[in-house]
Amino acid sequence: MKRLVALALAASMLLPVTTATAEAADLVVGRSASTTAMDPGFLREAATIVDNIFDTLVMRDKDMKLVPGLATSWTAIDDTTWEFKLREGVKFHNGEAFDAEAVKFTLDRVLDPAAKSPTVSYIRTIASVDVVDPSTVRIKTNGPDPLLPTRMSRYPAYIVPPKYVKEVGNDKFATHPVGTGPYKFVDFIPDQHVILEANKDYWRGAPSIDKVTWRSIPDGTARVTALLTGEVDIIEKVPVDLLPLIKESPDADLVQVKNGGLTIYLGLTMKEKPLDNVKVRQALNIAIDRKSIVDNILQGMAAPRGTQVGPADFGYKDVPVPAYDPAKAKALLAEAGYPNGFSIKMQSSHIYIKDSEVAQAIAQQYGDIGVKIDQEVLDWSVYAQQVPRKGPIFMLGWGSTQTLDADAAVYAIMKTGEPYSTASIPEMDKLLDESRAIVDPAKREAVLAQIQDLAAKDVPLIPLYQEDALYGKAKSVTFEGRPDARIPIFDIRKQ
Repeated sequence: MKRLVALALAASMLLPVTTATAEAADLVVGRSASTTAMDPGFLREAATIVDNIFDTLVMRDKDMKLVPGLATSWTAIDDTTWEFKLREGVKFHNGEAFDAEAVKFTLDRVLDPAAKSPTVSYIRTIASVDVVDPSTVRIKTNGPDPLLPTRMSRYPAYIVPPKYVKEVGNDKFATHPVGTGPYKFVDFIPDQHVILEANKDYWRGAPSIDKVTWRSIPDGTARVTALLTGEVDIIEKVPVDLLPLIKESPDADLVQVKNGGLTIYLGLTMKEKPLDNVKVRQALNIAIDRKSIVDNILQGMAAPRGTQVGPADFGYKDVPVPAYDPAKAKALLAEAGYPNGFSIKMQSSHIYIKDSEVAQAIAQQYGDIGVKIDQEVLDWSVYAQQVPRKGPIFMLGWGSTQTLDADAAVYAIMKTGEPYSTASIPEMDKLLDESRAIVDPAKREAVLAQIQDLAAKDVPLIPLYQEDALYGKAKSVTFEGRPDARIPIFDIRKQ
């Protein structure tokens, strides 16, 4: 423990922002990754910051129930039409009025094929958006879509101001965002910070936190040190090795959300040989000792998974975790025509819990079956922009925090042609599309189960484990963590 404390205090000397600067802010959040852009329609990173700048038509309360946001109500007019009644009198931070035209502009902008939004798959079921009057909009889908209200609760459906976006263009909007949310943009310095100030005219009431600074602190020890020395009030992604420092601190608390993090997986670029061979993919799947990785590297702060869908998601099926069987993996490689294995590149970054050590462990386990891994570790700011992924094997975290539905966990990364997908299985494509056209929950759940069974058999990607969400907070701060991974400053209190 003394050694850990010494390491933490030594790292504090490397922090770029002084304590005096931190004290001038009302709330400081230490983030593990640097923000690259804040356009909610084209996110290639977590929505942590844009959650606080923008609003959606539908919101989730602390119990994860859908509640009115910028829409006061929503009604299914028929099987393919939803009508949303909009909140009147709301303005964007620049004074521009929020209305039905803003909703139409927001969704059309993402749906435009030329825009190439990386998250368009979440709202691809939308066929058209029609303005009925300034406070009424109708969204038509290309088939029955019971999830449409849910899709309106997270990115890429944050409402943006049409006039401002057209005036400044997409590039400037991404670095100088304007929304209707509880916080206004103030300043952005890449690799350093994003500063927001309270929107005193917010339609839900003035926030209690006047100013929030999101600081980029990629090094885990430095993040913990910043918390323990009072330079920040909240940190995300606490390194598992440093959990005791927070647990034993008289000034800080650990916030753990079980199964509240992303499901880490290995993406497989199926168009690349030998990953086009199902037996090769099956061999790679069972050559990984997930339990050992979770127990020994992640120290139990994750759960091995046999499916990309999380337990909190609608449609989750408890697919067995693949049994670690290197002997069978070698046999499958031989059957596939690779008795001596092969060499292949695997990409990873520094963003998930001990991901570098996990990647090394997987490379070693693959080496045990004759698969020689050429490891490429990219900085997250570069890795996050790589869409579609190059791989041919790559480590990525994915989840369904925006919908808490299996659809978000599988469609975007298993459907042929989607921006984040490197998979291509015709039978899977058919099931994925079918799942989006079923209204009856029981029937839809059955199809989602088929999708997960097929994924376990044909291995379009390799689920590894679902992380717990680990935060640290000052005792003066009220923050419990959420299953949808948000850090809503509006709901946080500081003594």
